[in-house]
Amino acid sequence: MISRHSRQRLSSLTRRRLPLNMIFIFSLVLGLLLTPLGVSAGDPQVVVHKLQNLPNRLFYFDDTPVVMLHDPVTLSVMRSPDEGKTWEPISGPGEGEAVRLVDHPHNNDMAFIIGRRYTHWVTYNRGASWQSFETPREASLAGSTLSFHSERTDWILFQGVACEDTGSGKWGGGKTCWDETFYTKDAFRSEPQLLLTQTSQCLFARSSAAFVDSPESLIFCVAFDQSIKPGDGGMHSYKESRLYSSEDWFATKKFVDLGIGKKARGVVGLGVVSKFMVAALRVLDDGSKRATGGDPMHLYVTTDGIQWRQTKFPHSAMPDLKENAYTVVESTTHSIAVDILTSPAANIGTLFVSSSEGTYFVEALADTNRNEYGIVDFEQLVGLEGVGIANVVANREEVVGWGEAKKIRSKITYDDGSSWRRLKAPEKDLNGDDWACDRKDLETCSLHVHSVTVPHNIGRVFSSTAPGYVMAVGSVGESLLPYEDCDTFLSTDAGLTWRMVQEGAHKYEFGDQGSILVIVDDEEATDHVHYSYDGGRTWTQLDLGVTVRGLVLTTIPDSTSQKFILLGTFPRRDSSSGGRHAMIFLDFAPVQSRQCKDSDFERWYARSAEGKECLMGHKQWYQRRKLDAQCYVGHKFEDPVGHEENCACTDEDYECDFNYVRQDGECVAVGPEPVPAGTCNKKDDTYLGSSGYRKIPGNTCEKGSGKAKDDPVQKQCESARPENGKASHVVHEFPAVITQHQYFPESQTILLQLSDGSLMQSSNEGFSWKQLFEKETFLGVTMHSFSYERAYLLTNSRKIYYTTDTGKSWNSISTPMDPNNLGIPILDFHPTKPDWLIYTGSIDCQNTLSTSCRAVAYYSTDHGRRWKKIEEYVRNCAWARDKRLKIDEREIICESYRNKKGSQTSGDYNPIELIAGANYYSKKIKLFDAVVGFASFAEYLLVAQLNELAGTLTLQVSLDGYHFSEGQFPPNMRIDNRAYTILESSTDSVFLHVTMNQATNTEWGSIFKSNSNGTYYGLAVEYVNRNTAGYVDFEKMIGLDGIAVINVVANPSEADISGKKKIQTRITHNDGGSWKPMNPPARDSLGQEYDCTTTSCALQIHGYTERRDPKATYSSPSAVGLMLAVGNVGEELAPYTDSDIFLTRDGGYTWEEVHKDAHMWEFGDSGSIIILANDEEATDHVIYTTDEGLTWNEYAFGQTIRVQTIQTVPDDTSRRFMLIGTASGQSDKSILVHLDFSAITQTKCELSIEDPNHDDFELWSPSESREDQCLFGRQTMYHRRIRNKNCYVGERVVQPMTIVRNCTCTTSDFECEFNYRRDASGNCVLVDGASALSSDTEWEQCDGFSQYWYERTPYRKIPYSSCEGGERPDRGRRHECPGLIGGSAGLSGLFWGSVAILPFAFAGLAGWWYYTKGGRSGSIRLGEHRAFGGDTTSGVFATLASVPLFLIAIGQEGLAWITRKVPFLEDLFARRTPYRQVPIDDDAEILGNYEDD
Repeated sequence: MISRHSRQRLSSLTRRRLPLNMIFIFSLVLGLLLTPLGVSAGDPQVVVHKLQNLPNRLFYFDDTPVVMLHDPVTLSVMRSPDEGKTWEPISGPGEGEAVRLVDHPHNNDMAFIIGRRYTHWVTYNRGASWQSFETPREASLAGSTLSFHSERTDWILFQGVACEDTGSGKWGGGKTCWDETFYTKDAFRSEPQLLLTQTSQCLFARSSAAFVDSPESLIFCVAFDQSIKPGDGGMHSYKESRLYSSEDWFATKKFVDLGIGKKARGVVGLGVVSKFMVAALRVLDDGSKRATGGDPMHLYVTTDGIQWRQTKFPHSAMPDLKENAYTVVESTTHSIAVDILTSPAANIGTLFVSSSEGTYFVEALADTNRNEYGIVDFEQLVGLEGVGIANVVANREEVVGWGEAKKIRSKITYDDGSSWRRLKAPEKDLNGDDWACDRKDLETCSLHVHSVTVPHNIGRVFSSTAPGYVMAVGSVGESLLPYEDCDTFLSTDAGLTWRMVQEGAHKYEFGDQGSILVIVDDEEATDHVHYSYDGGRTWTQLDLGVTVRGLVLTTIPDSTSQKFILLGTFPRRDSSSGGRHAMIFLDFAPVQSRQCKDSDFERWYARSAEGKECLMGHKQWYQRRKLDAQCYVGHKFEDPVGHEENCACTDEDYECDFNYVRQDGECVAVGPEPVPAGTCNKKDDTYLGSSGYRKIPGNTCEKGSGKAKDDPVQKQCESARPENGKASHVVHEFPAVITQHQYFPESQTILLQLSDGSLMQSSNEGFSWKQLFEKETFLGVTMHSFSYERAYLLTNSRKIYYTTDTGKSWNSISTPMDPNNLGIPILDFHPTKPDWLIYTGSIDCQNTLSTSCRAVAYYSTDHGRRWKKIEEYVRNCAWARDKRLKIDEREIICESYRNKKGSQTSGDYNPIELIAGANYYSKKIKLFDAVVGFASFAEYLLVAQLNELAGTLTLQVSLDGYHFSEGQFPPNMRIDNRAYTILESSTDSVFLHVTMNQATNTEWGSIFKSNSNGTYYGLAVEYVNRNTAGYVDFEKMIGLDGIAVINVVANPSEADISGKKKIQTRITHNDGGSWKPMNPPARDSLGQEYDCTTTSCALQIHGYTERRDPKATYSSPSAVGLMLAVGNVGEELAPYTDSDIFLTRDGGYTWEEVHKDAHMWEFGDSGSIIILANDEEATDHVIYTTDEGLTWNEYAFGQTIRVQTIQTVPDDTSRRFMLIGTASGQSDKSILVHLDFSAITQTKCELSIEDPNHDDFELWSPSESREDQCLFGRQTMYHRRIRNKNCYVGERVVQPMTIVRNCTCTTSDFECEFNYRRDASGNCVLVDGASALSSDTEWEQCDGFSQYWYERTPYRKIPYSSCEGGERPDRGRRHECPGLIGGSAGLSGLFWGSVAILPFAFAGLAGWWYYTKGGRSGSIRLGEHRAFGGDTTSGVFATLASVPLFLIAIGQEGLAWITRKVPFLEDLFARRTPYRQVPIDDDAEILGNYEDD
């Protein structure tokens, strides 16, 4: 549907009109009692008319004092000749005959009353008298009964209803009805004639005064086949709806093919807005397609009624854009503004603005707020071109995904939607007090206003013809408060600055060109209004003499009068026989007796900012009454005259052209652009293409003599957009090695750092690149850990560049000292306060022989504007608070050297104390005398305490940052002198890897799994492989609970002697409860059987320890159940170069070989496309599949490179990829190949939760492939794309994760208790030499609410299991709890369930001295994986690999230096491996910040 949001104007520049029934349900009839109130000279006059009922139609004849109202119950009409002071019934139709009252939008003398049957009425003298006329059919009330010509005002179209008896009714009657359109050329003075039958809508091309280029008599009709009557229910199929035109009143009829021939059917909307006519077509579901794309609807536009063009929305820039509902909002004569419903379930859209011909649209504003009727929160300010106010939904993801309430924020544009800004909050509130927020921070403290989606008055919401005056009801803060919690605000400079003028919500109206403002309470009944003659600085109370609940406050449409109408309802106790409602006439003319002279006026210029008077290419000014002038303007019915003076064109007069986006102030292409027809016939041809810019439609700036910014430029045809169905690529050669690449999450913007210190940015997923700040040398890029749109570019000076809008713009801050080169993170971020930073620099550290080198930490709460010192001689300072560690948000924790003297790089033993500082470190408490490091993680603070005398480590955990408890380990499994790593903690248990054999090249260890509170650990699996560097072959499946893959050393004893490991792969589907070999496929990718037939044959795959690209994890966050791996079928793992690539679709239960040889891989578009690149040698092509490996296609990119990594957006939802590699003999340079597969299919996959049998997805459960139907005590279903569907997914499928049922408990829901292990028969038996825990669990189970507690057994229930009933081997003898006390006093012990902690490896105090110089130990904080994005059923935290102590991390800022030392280091900056940066010294061997959150 097209919904005309533009609400017709009552005069050329005045308010729009909303029917009253959009605001209230008016249902009572009119009865008038005239009650004038006594007034004295000089006072406003008040006249009260009591009404029995509320009207549903109230309008003024434009530029006249005549007002009309319609009563929907008695079906009668009243007229006032004096702006509402007196009322009288009209002559003509009697009571009960006036069904609808219609005004003529282009003739202020005419109005019409639609009657019940065939008789209707017209007035030619503003309602003073009425004449009846007859029509052959009854009026159709389903839409617009009458349509008008803007110039020939006597030309009118009438929509009627024809019916015929069918005899098919239930009782023998029944009839079928359809619409017919009639016309009159003399305003019904003669009988109307039939225009066309079987219509749904007809209108004149010139139904808008701006639509002047069409033939005068051109009429369009949306109609059906006249030979076919409607079907059952009187409804035609939309498939048969076509558009017809005629210039001779349909004596001849022309089919309008819209430029697409006979397929132009399915027309569902037609409208004229400004100089544009638009038609909406619904795409037929019979397989026919009118144009490329899988959009449900298409929009066509014409400016002359003859040539139609399909609108082009930027699908390349917005791959997930789906044209499914249009709202044409208030538009100018220069462009159309269209809002597309992009999130139907949440009523959220995206606003687009067209080019001057209405064809090419660019995104103007994302996440616009809409209501269920398609009305959009957007309104232009009257008389000011290009100025408008809109509301957006700030939390779209939460609203769409989790059903949260909308957080509405307001924005204003001064350039017709090309750019937007927040509304500045007033300096003070009404009482002169400061706001509760910092108004300098517009992100958290700005003005937000209620708009048109929930109207509280008729007419325009914000403005009138009063130049520069804007009023609104809103609130100051981070987002808009409910209406009843808001206040009333006023701006006299077109929204640039605001003042709060009244507490509480009020209805408001402008009069006398803004010289008088009137407001009335809109929260409760009142007996007065307030008015102001000085721009709202002072207000005078006017008593009404009655108490009413104000419903409508209005005046003549152009706001040039001093007379107003207040429509209200009496409180029930005050109602009388005279009526429950009141029409109150307010006349303020007596207040001012002097009419303004020239000296009372000032020239007012519209401004977009202080000193910026050019708007839309010209200066715009009005003569406006001075605010303190004691006079009235007068000139009733004369609109203020605007004056324009053109300006010279500047950059601000241009916006990004179609399919271009702004990057760091410049417009760059989002992908290859279409070429003009007839060009590019040869490979070396060129064509004239877009410069990337276009003048903002309607902008009148004057170009200079030189080349204009929007002049076309010559381009090579080889860079043009490929044909549909084909992929494309662009090759970029960089002069140095790419050492770091970072995506902004949920964005298409990427940052690249090169080894020469330069930095590149792409805003289109690598299609084009721009160097940032060419004269700077950058040490690294740091992404904000919690605010994903922010990033920081660290230079070798005291300047840091930052962005708060994903690289669209960059600013800089100054730091108090040079950045440190000690391996300490330069920046630390606060989880809830994006502007709160901690910066760590250094003093006297340039000279390696310095005796006073030390690190100094500072903090800022205003994003680097001001810095305050924290401490000197620190190894790490960080905010103590984490996302779920809800301790004092102002607490800072530092690792601080005990002896604050000398050089902290000297190597001398100097213990590190852990200091907690409340109130920004002003109140310090020493937590530990000596530590290795700390990490705040989830709701826990983890500390590695160093026992100085024993040279051992103890893990300490705290929930409040001050009180700590120690973790417990089995007595025969001491880990205080071993390397260990927390591997995973997303299922209410912790996996801990402990190195058992550290012999070089034969390393392996055991994995232990914790109980639910993380305090006790039991053996899960032995002999797990790790390498000399310390990485462990452990990886969990992303998106599916409980699935993990490991590699084990099958010959641990032999390997110690021979030095050669025999590696085998194991998989668990029950969270480590049991581990099994992986089932091999029966045949290889060539259809041959494998040369392995013993029972030991299994699929063996290469793990994390030998992966060249560590971020290429087996699975993807957006492709549920899919995994890829390089491996072989055999009894042990073969060398990497002898391996092939395998795929599973069911979470690792079954596998298939999809291609020979080892390949790198990457998932795209939630698994709908997978690409592979040869990982054994240099290659000039990739292979890709769109059916998950059933078939493969090759795509050559024309240059042979050794691929080092394949990248795409972090959540794997794009169809664009980057290959990064090097050419032969050029290892000092990087080559980046941008691959674009978005054109291979244009059909978007459909997901229908309500009708799952007719969409492109299937419901799948991991239980389909395993013996046990349940995992973690439940059976869960997931949505995944049907394998062979030729469609793309687009934005990530939000998995409902439907739990089909909770299952009965079985043995698989239980694991061995602490100090127990499973024997060969699967029973849990006590470990030799170990002691069982006490059987008394009263303190654990009697929580104040439980009735019984059970003695401990050798078994415990898997914490994550939700099974019910059945076997309970974890329960021993039952005992009654001592009593319900409403809470537990016994649960104050250690509870740290889902905690990922840090790896440490120390061999006594000597190890400490060694690491002091050789790579200081630190805390590794495992981060949140991008796949989970918050609290999910799988848990927030997921660790995909392992890092022992001697693989400590450094901050990203040291990357360029480290990469030269460790060439493969960049590969560890993976978006998939979720470790956060960790402090160590400059001789570290590896880094650990390879996440991208």
